[in-house]
Amino acid sequence: MVSAETKPETLSLYEFLKLFPDEAAATKFFELRRWGDEPYCPHCGSMGNISPVPTAKPMPYRCRNCRKHFSVRTGTVLAESKIPLHKWLLAIFMLHTARKGVSSVQMAKEIGVTQKTAWFLNHRIREAMASRGGLFAGEVEADETYIGGKEKNKHSSKKLRAGRGTVGKQAVFGLRHRAGAVKAFPINGTDKVELQAAILENVKRGSTVYTDSHAGYVGMKGYTHLSVQHNVGEYVRGQAHTNGVESFWALLKRGYVGIYHQMSEEHLHRYVNEFAFRQGTRSDDMVVCMARTVDGMIGRRLSYKELTA
Repeated sequence: MVSAETKPETLSLYEFLKLFPDEAAATKFFELRRWGDEPYCPHCGSMGNISPVPTAKPMPYRCRNCRKHFSVRTGTVLAESKIPLHKWLLAIFMLHTARKGVSSVQMAKEIGVTQKTAWFLNHRIREAMASRGGLFAGEVEADETYIGGKEKNKHSSKKLRAGRGTVGKQAVFGLRHRAGAVKAFPINGTDKVELQAAILENVKRGSTVYTDSHAGYVGMKGYTHLSVQHNVGEYVRGQAHTNGVESFWALLKRGYVGIYHQMSEEHLHRYVNEFAFRQGTRSDDMVVCMARTVDGMIGRRLSYKELTA
């Protein structure tokens, strides 16, 4: 829980529009995050040899070294997008202020684009929210869950078999650092090999890992492993619990049921990115959250063809 002394500074829609009233203000924000006070060429890396293009056509800047034109969008998920940067920034703001997410239908209404455009825009922002790696160290909670609709609610032709539980659902693995950061991603299964491989790839050896009593966590080597026995009603024992990561699952599932209604297996990892990023930045000021998302756009691309392949 964030204390009163460290409570993050929120930003209302009214305040957002005062801070970023137009395209020029949004462009300045993107450029400052990427370049600081002086632009450099994303093609050759040249600095100090950049000429502004008065007409901004074909792009606002030209490198005198490699003679190529560029903009703040070049080499990012913004590349080749015709959506104004002001709308991009508003969409980022909306995804950060809505704890359970924003549907593409609602996004389209709010920023004035088609639903198809809003869907593509949202997924590109989620791509920017993806973790760039780095191992968790210290105290880490680990848990797994399943995402998907109930078999009993599906059309008879789409049911895998009668019954309840995890049938037809996608397994998702999550790690929550006790400091607040979250990593989560779909996995192929929840057996010992899959779960312990996921921990090994994402948690530094020597760390303390808290789990429930799932058999897949038994026998972990290189970690201090403490677990709680949910099957006998034990949920906290000293510092051992998985309450943090389970609260993350609860929020993800509320977003699934109440906002998105469906998260296809092809795109599930991006939805999970969105929730994990928002969870990990919840103690940051809103402008800082937006800035971190803009930073994550650099060096990443996601074309519509890739998205719909």
